[in-house]
Amino acid sequence: MNKMKMFAGMIVLGSLWGFSECIIGPMLADRGLPEGMLMTGLFAMFFLVFSRMMFQQRGMQVGMGLIAGSLRYFNPFGGCQICSAIAIMAEGMLFELIWNYTTTLDLHKISDNLTMKVSLGVFTAFTVFTGGYIVTQILTPIVATGVFSLDDLISFLPQILSRALPVALIGAISVPVTLSLKTIHLTLRDKYYYPATLGTATLCWIIVLGNWIFYI
Repeated sequence: MNKMKMFAGMIVLGSLWGFSECIIGPMLADRGLPEGMLMTGLFAMFFLVFSRMMFQQRGMQVGMGLIAGSLRYFNPFGGCQICSAIAIMAEGMLFELIWNYTTTLDLHKISDNLTMKVSLGVFTAFTVFTGGYIVTQILTPIVATGVFSLDDLISFLPQILSRALPVALIGAISVPVTLSLKTIHLTLRDKYYYPATLGTATLCWIIVLGNWIFYI
């Protein structure tokens, strides 16, 4: 895989992930839906699994998480920007750790056994959501006040785990569905690929930053 093509893919998929967190996430919250659980179980899982499947590159998902989290930080709508940004970045890193040790790079070779795909979806979604939440509960108070309370984290763990269960169930569907897209191949020539990817990423940032500038 051409490194420049992978880098452009990382930018556009990370930007689309961040854009969905900024635009779709608040819409879900406004309708009383569980924003964090749906964004992780559906959108994060899709972008992370799809990128690993299409590009077969380690390290790409960490970069996507950093890009998506940075974009989420500048979103003026929704909840706490810093905690949401940290959670997204942590999810990208945790996904990278999990899939580097539990799967092959070439996901086209993964067995078509549905049980295996569902199990992978459950484990990935549960671990990424739980780990991201825990990292957020640790780093957010440190960044905001410089103080972290272990007692607060321990008391919050039952709530984190209870929220992680529905995410795992969503992952049991979203990950196998995404893996079923293995027959799709990117065939854009370079002269179309780079303008399309970077143009899409730029548009995502312009919309979010435009809202941020207007809001402040």
